[in-house]
Amino acid sequence: MPTTHIKETVKKCISSLPPDVDLVAAAKTRTPEELKAAVEAGVRIFGYNYLQEAEQMFPHIGHSVQWHMIGHLQSNKAKRAALLFDMIETIDSLKIARQVNRFCADMNKIMPVLIEINSGEESNKTGVLPGDVDDLVREISTLSHLRIQGLMTMGPRFENPEITRPYFLRTKHIFERLRSLKLPGLDLKYLSMGMSNSYQVAIEEGANMVRIGTAVFGPRACRK
Repeated sequence: MPTTHIKETVKKCISSLPPDVDLVAAAKTRTPEELKAAVEAGVRIFGYNYLQEAEQMFPHIGHSVQWHMIGHLQSNKAKRAALLFDMIETIDSLKIARQVNRFCADMNKIMPVLIEINSGEESNKTGVLPGDVDDLVREISTLSHLRIQGLMTMGPRFENPEITRPYFLRTKHIFERLRSLKLPGLDLKYLSMGMSNSYQVAIEEGANMVRIGTAVFGPRACRK
């Protein structure tokens, strides 16, 4: 998409969001020029599914924005992720949490994290199951260099986003329950739900962080 068009779509997308909702621009496969256009139009957070791609883009954009990990984080990449990202939205196990915590301790960094919820209990997706969330949060909350700041869910993907509503609502209920526990080390303030086809429904169910790609950058071009 031409950069002038990206600036228009970014401004349109931002204007459609309530003022208390943060836009995470999902930038997978986008070029440096596309990212720069998005920043000029108001994007302040980029989300990446793959660490390597974020590492390639970082030199072009730098610290003018925040960088969020929104894809599954592999154990062997925890150190590099701890160094690059400002938030990891996809913590779903004590193992990966401990690894990120260890590397953050080495660099004297406190990493904000979200716990990824597999709200649809889908066997082919990552994320902690709803029934296991409380125990996981209690354990991770004791790690001194991580700060649990909320929850993230993908939810099952449907052509009709209205069908996704119960999964967003389920995640919101988990969020409220965890907040009522008042565990030390918890600072629950973000509910990251919704993508380009479902973010409006997610916002109606309490999302205050949305991960949007196509509605910001346009359809991805086929790359040979």
